[in-house]
Amino acid sequence: MVGRILIIVLLLAAAGASAGPLVKSGQGRVVDIVDGDTLFLDNGVQVRLVGIQAPKLPLGRRKFKAWPLAEEAKKLLRDLTLGRMVTLSYGGRRLDRYGRALAHLYRDDGLWIQQRLLRRGMARVYSFRDNRAVVPEMLAAEGAARAAKAGIWGLRWYRIWRQEELHAGLDGFFLIEGTILKTANVRGRIYLNFDENWRTDFTITVAPRDRRRFEKAGFDHAAMPGRRVRVRGWLKHYNGPSIEATHPEQIEILE
Repeated sequence: MVGRILIIVLLLAAAGASAGPLVKSGQGRVVDIVDGDTLFLDNGVQVRLVGIQAPKLPLGRRKFKAWPLAEEAKKLLRDLTLGRMVTLSYGGRRLDRYGRALAHLYRDDGLWIQQRLLRRGMARVYSFRDNRAVVPEMLAAEGAARAAKAGIWGLRWYRIWRQEELHAGLDGFFLIEGTILKTANVRGRIYLNFDENWRTDFTITVAPRDRRRFEKAGFDHAAMPGRRVRVRGWLKHYNGPSIEATHPEQIEILE
């Protein structure tokens, strides 16, 4: 199944315009696990495993219910890393607003932690415009887990939504599939519409400030009608449900 997916980011790699290779910078021993994608090193550095999103725990947030398999994801990260020496590698922005290191983590035996969590179905790909390195590899690991219905992919809670299923009241991070009906460029903003009524139906938008990033990847919105795609991102509601795509890795063209 993964082999039949044409991922837009591959155009970046082919053009030599990818987000760049990972750069090793720092080591430490893992001493504490916060949740399925966050941990502490013995040097005091808190690491947020960049590029993935594991099921979330409340972590002191009132009225926040743990997502399904959140404890299992935390346990897997503990089993993989606690007490082990790890190397931090970076492919974009290095710190988040909380001061956590945004790093890819490699164990002392070479195991890439993000990839293992994705392959076990205990995380999904979650990239940003300023942190886009090695997304194709992570999408491949996620796709293999999804095909095997491993971990979160065996639960309806994490399912891929069809665009026609979306309704008011939904919010959060979603993976959505559908066929693009028509596109438009309105004052520099790109609209990928999935049905006739853009005021009520699902739309992917690309802001003017992000459009050049898509153009560098070879993305031509005028060629998208009729293409079936999978998009991931935060669902909002304005003139119907929508996701704002800030970087091309958020959109996969399905063949």
